[in-house]
Amino acid sequence: MLLTLDIGNTEITAGLFRGNELGAHWRMTTNPGRTPDEWGSAVSGFILGVGHSPNEVRAVCLASVAPGVTQALVEGIARATGCTGVQIDGRAGLPVVLDVDEPLSVGADRIVNALAAVELYGVDTIVVDFGTATTFDCVTAEGRFIGGVIMPGLRTAADQLTQRTAKLPATELRAPERVIGRRTEECIQAGVLYGTAEAVDGIVRRIRAEWPGGRRPKVVATGGLATVVAPLTVSIEETDPDLTLRGLWLAAGHLGLTW
Repeated sequence: MLLTLDIGNTEITAGLFRGNELGAHWRMTTNPGRTPDEWGSAVSGFILGVGHSPNEVRAVCLASVAPGVTQALVEGIARATGCTGVQIDGRAGLPVVLDVDEPLSVGADRIVNALAAVELYGVDTIVVDFGTATTFDCVTAEGRFIGGVIMPGLRTAADQLTQRTAKLPATELRAPERVIGRRTEECIQAGVLYGTAEAVDGIVRRIRAEWPGGRRPKVVATGGLATVVAPLTVSIEETDPDLTLRGLWLAAGHLGLTW
């Protein structure tokens, strides 16, 4: 089996592939204080919980934007599975051309998102990834990553709002029934979620206006909150919460990993 890991600043998303099938996936909090043994125990527990053994893992492929936890996590997984993790970055040699001013600064998650878009959709694509930050990854059908947009993520915005205001409570991020909130929680939900949806539609409109060749790119949403925000937009055409994990699966194949 192949273990894939998307290591973000807030959450780590893990996926377990048997062949080309994503058999299981789970999320963990990105905790820089965990030791390698603790990470290994956590990952082993999840694998055992879905009916498999850590010894069945034959390869590990990961994308990280949180270097503070990566080394301990990789060490823990190596102890649990016996596999050394292969990390994606701008030097990985994947069939995506990073046509930007600073290619080595492009986040690994954005690279695998672009790879997944090229190989799964085969058309010009904007991938909107709802994570700690909301990113817009722009890739052509030929595999040219031309850049994108980074804006604050939903949870980041909501946390800042409630932490910096004395009377606003922490609120579950789910779509309210109406825009005009009748309770404080509804007001926050409407502001954060509808505000994000409108921002996504506006940025997509501006990206499309600048797109090379006048083509109209497809818009795909991914990330943990994609299924919450996508229905509130008019621009998102498809939602795949596991797109980044599928990109890691594709990257593992290109890098010659076997599982």
